[in-house]
Amino acid sequence: MIHVVAVITAKPGMRASILEAFHANVPAVKAEQGCIEYGAAVDFEDGPKFQTKYGPDTFLVLEKWDSMDALKAHAAAPHMAAYGAKTKDFIASRVIHILSPV
Repeated sequence: MIHVVAVITAKPGMRASILEAFHANVPAVKAEQGCIEYGAAVDFEDGPKFQTKYGPDTFLVLEKWDSMDALKAHAAAPHMAAYGAKTKDFIASRVIHILSPV
């Protein structure tokens, strides 16, 4: 299994616009061969004092794929290219972490 944590930081005030496009794309991603989990998360509002927040412009995409081939196919999928085109002007930075469970 492959785990992916993508840290997406929007340009100021644009996170909601990116998340709107993200949520519209989720059904197509979840229908992909090998997708186990795919969803977005933001900072918990009233967390404990030890919480380190990402901030109001950032969200994470938490993914699980059954293989690297499935992840590569996901990255090349037409709906991902369309999502990227819709959101590229709203994104300040994107960091992708690909992880193996231990």
